[in-house]
Amino acid sequence: MKDSRRGFLKAGLTVFSGSILGARYLNALPVRFGAEKVNVGVIGTGDRGSGLIRLISQIDGLEVTACSDIIPFRLTDAVKLVGSPKSYPNYQDLLSDKNVDAVLVCTPLSTHDEIAIAALSAGKHVYCEKTMAKGIEEIQNVIDATSSTNLVFQTGHQYHSSPLYNRAREIIQSGYIGDVTAYECQWNRNGDWRRPVPDPKWERMINWRMYREYSGGLVAELMSHQIDFINWVTDSHPQQIAGFGGIDHWKDGRETFDNVHLLYNYPSGLDASFTCTTTNGYQDYQIKVLGSKGTIILDYTRGVIFSESKEIKEKGMVDGVSGATMQAWQKGEGAAIDAPGNDPTLDALKQFYESIVNGAPVVSSLQTGALTAKCVQVSLDALYQNQIKKWDQYPKLKFS
Repeated sequence: MKDSRRGFLKAGLTVFSGSILGARYLNALPVRFGAEKVNVGVIGTGDRGSGLIRLISQIDGLEVTACSDIIPFRLTDAVKLVGSPKSYPNYQDLLSDKNVDAVLVCTPLSTHDEIAIAALSAGKHVYCEKTMAKGIEEIQNVIDATSSTNLVFQTGHQYHSSPLYNRAREIIQSGYIGDVTAYECQWNRNGDWRRPVPDPKWERMINWRMYREYSGGLVAELMSHQIDFINWVTDSHPQQIAGFGGIDHWKDGRETFDNVHLLYNYPSGLDASFTCTTTNGYQDYQIKVLGSKGTIILDYTRGVIFSESKEIKEKGMVDGVSGATMQAWQKGEGAAIDAPGNDPTLDALKQFYESIVNGAPVVSSLQTGALTAKCVQVSLDALYQNQIKKWDQYPKLKFS
């Protein structure tokens, strides 16, 4: 991008790990991968499930030994990816397989609660893709089922596992960019968001994201990651949610909106905006954090900091910031956040393994996943009912 205040900077303009920014985030997990084998069953082998299968193949100790999908050709394709796993058209049969230690739930959102609860009842660890569950009662049911076990339950908000996003959270919480009163988030794409359907009878199963019965649309599938990040950074949740959207371009029978605009207000006074379109992909994915002393801009794997200061010395070290960084800020440019931009989903699966084998804390937990799922449901109600929704209108989630 030509605009230096929107682009991501060249290598070398790095925010160093000095007295203000603290120790560099190290992407090191205290576990020997492969020391213990965890057999995984993948339930739902569409685009996301197949993508996770490919990532699991890169992790020593995790092995896909079973797959399940009600769509026959998708199940066949998944089996080819893995080699020779057991295949089950019915997920209940997979859960009865005593050789399966853990499951990945990658099915339509409306089925997450049913399958996750059944998996926990069968004694399986669960990695449940985002959003955790659809509906307030369903969210609470998953909480109750998990709380009655000693099993690992991890939600698929993978940015909790990103070294970059952990580092950004540390910087924001340290006060380094000052008082943060606003977040601006976007996730824009240019396309109809449809998957090809070889036979019309599979339309609602393959393109479930288009139908309200199964899906939360753009809010649940895309925006939820950014909602989750802000909740995580602020250790809070919104007190009011408003939104607009519609089916304004893709007049193809879909029921979920093709564009969504949400506004969150938090108890601290913080405001957060979220925009998601399917008709323009400019700048794609971005989180902009607006502080009184600086701005952080995050994309998938990179982050930069811009200074608000108008008087920056040219040389030397000030507050742990390098001369090169100060010179960049003086030019209106940004300095890169010093953290590796790994594939966060790969890191999330590694941490799932670590939690199962070592008992390490789950970083994208039942609690954070449930909170974000509630935000998604309240947002959908605000959109579909064209009302400002207050958090206190809804039942409080109860954790034992």
